[in-house]
Amino acid sequence: MKAELRDAQLAPAGETDLCRPAGIRAMERGDVPTIGKLFNKVFRNIDCEPGDELGRYLETVFFGSPHYTPACGSVLHENGAGDIDSAILAVPIEFMVHGRPTIARLLCAFMADGKAGAAGAARLARMMRAARQDMCFSDSSSPVSADHWVAGGGVVLPIQSLEWRRSFRPFVAGAVLASRRAPLLRSRGVIGVLSLADNALRWRRPSTKPTPVPGFETRPASLEEFHRCVGPMLERFSVRPTWSKSEFDWLAGVASLNRSLGALQCRTVTCEGGRTVGAFLFFGKENGIANVLNVICDAGSEFDVTAEMFASLDREGYAAAIGMAQPFLMNAISRQRWLSFRHRGYFCMVTRHADLMEAALRNDIYIGGLASESWSRLLTDF
Repeated sequence: MKAELRDAQLAPAGETDLCRPAGIRAMERGDVPTIGKLFNKVFRNIDCEPGDELGRYLETVFFGSPHYTPACGSVLHENGAGDIDSAILAVPIEFMVHGRPTIARLLCAFMADGKAGAAGAARLARMMRAARQDMCFSDSSSPVSADHWVAGGGVVLPIQSLEWRRSFRPFVAGAVLASRRAPLLRSRGVIGVLSLADNALRWRRPSTKPTPVPGFETRPASLEEFHRCVGPMLERFSVRPTWSKSEFDWLAGVASLNRSLGALQCRTVTCEGGRTVGAFLFFGKENGIANVLNVICDAGSEFDVTAEMFASLDREGYAAAIGMAQPFLMNAISRQRWLSFRHRGYFCMVTRHADLMEAALRNDIYIGGLASESWSRLLTDF
């Protein structure tokens, strides 16, 4: 499902005329039941009406953004009989691009009703041209989809296409991650036995325990505190999410709906003088995995903030921490022991603006976490 869901990059973004007589138009609220049914058919191999929960979630995510308008939302294709045979789901997110506000499209799901929807899907795909896009992106595309992005004038961001994983309790971490396919591995008995094995390993291999930074402290923080302190920290990037209060509150609200990943939590990192030099946002399940959405810090504090973050998550009892790689943090995170990287999918972006493209290619961009689809329940539930 993951690869299929990420095929959304074939969608358009920044298109101003979505309601075309050829059968492509903006998605409307009244289309949600049909889109939910198509979602079930494409991603669940079940040809049935969507449940109320899925319908409500689709409406909340794809019509609820403060920046939503039909011109920057989801699009669909109707065949000659007026039936919806393909669709692309998209969420508008505002970015600051060299000082100018830009509404980007986060492309979340590409769906086609088999062979019957192939022609409509192809027409939606042809709408993808760099010359038409202010900015659109998908954070985990398949190889075929990545080729389409590049052919349409887009780029692949290789570092953001990686996921780092720092294990604190490797045996439990392996069981928890594998339990997505084998739920019995998450049982109390199995975890109890593996915890004993981890305790022995941590005694024999102290390197499994991250080293805290002397004088630094990690403190619980509210979403409001996180939002307040990261704004100035993001200003070093020419391209960054704007995260106005209304948009940040909405994104945090819809992210919090993903309870299968745990509770959405914030932490701030302070230095010896008590000044806040970094913050991180993550989903955390007790004795499980910490899925880190965003790590943001002052320039020059990368080593101390990431080291303190890992030490804090270890102290809180998590088995492992997982997050999207960011260019400005690679050197710091790579110093950790018991660390691995894996290819999570292709992070693709397309734009008609040369200065935005150049900033992305020289890694002068902050994107991911709340400013991506990492929080979406479409990836984990339903």
